[in-house]
This record gives sequence, C-alpha cells and structure tokens, in this order.
Amino acid sequence: MTTLASAQSNPSTDLAQFAKQSFLNLDTFRKSGVAVSTPVWFVEESGRLYVHTQADSGKVKRIRNNGRVRLAPSDMRGSPRGEWVEGQAILLDTNGSERINKLFQKKYGLQWSAVVGMEKMRKTETVVIEITL
Repeated sequence: MTTLASAQSNPSTDLAQFAKQSFLNLDTFRKSGVAVSTPVWFVEESGRLYVHTQADSGKVKRIRNNGRVRLAPSDMRGSPRGEWVEGQAILLDTNGSERINKLFQKKYGLQWSAVVGMEKMRKTETVVIEITL
C-alpha cells in the first residue's frame, strides 16, 4: 500500500538524476490537459533547472497558461533516461536570463555559441524557463 508520504518525491534525489546529462524531456500541458513533450538543453543552479527557448514557442505559451511541467533526463531525441518528475515552471525576466545564459555557455561551449549566433543573426527573441522540482 502506498502512503502519501511514500508517494511524494524527494527534490534532491529527483535533481540528482539530471547531473551529467545534456538533455531533458520537458512535458508542458495544453489547456485540454494533453502533455506535449520536447527534448531541450538545460542547466542547473541552486537546485533549480533552467531551459533557454524562443519566446514565441509553444512551450512558452503553455507555461504562461499552466506552469505545471513534467520532466525526465533524456537523449537528444527525447527518449527518457530516468524517472519522470513533476515541477513548476516560470519565465524569467531579462536580468535572470543573462545570468543563466552564462551557465549555458559554460556547459555547452562552442555548440551554445553557435546557437546564440544563429539567434542573433535571425533576431530571435528568447526567454529562460526556471523549473522547481
């Protein structure tokens, strides 16, 4: 029999499975409740996970409507490599985004520089999503 206490997740244990991973599979939820999965790059700081994305993306629109997310470590195609965990997502302001973008540069290096270069060339507006487990 599962009790409420045993059914609850442990955020530090949940977070540990993302260490040394490059991708996570992020589920955001439509108004109908249907999950939409997207594999994304991420960074971790102070027990929170961060995702960089285009400001007009579907995931941003869904998070604005409903901050509930589900996520799991994954490969670049979104195949899970760990357990799914629940989280709460918010969109960061520009000041928070600049700080987090430096973490992306450190983690992803030249690949990150190429992404940022393409975004600047295309004049793409971006946001950072903060996820708390």
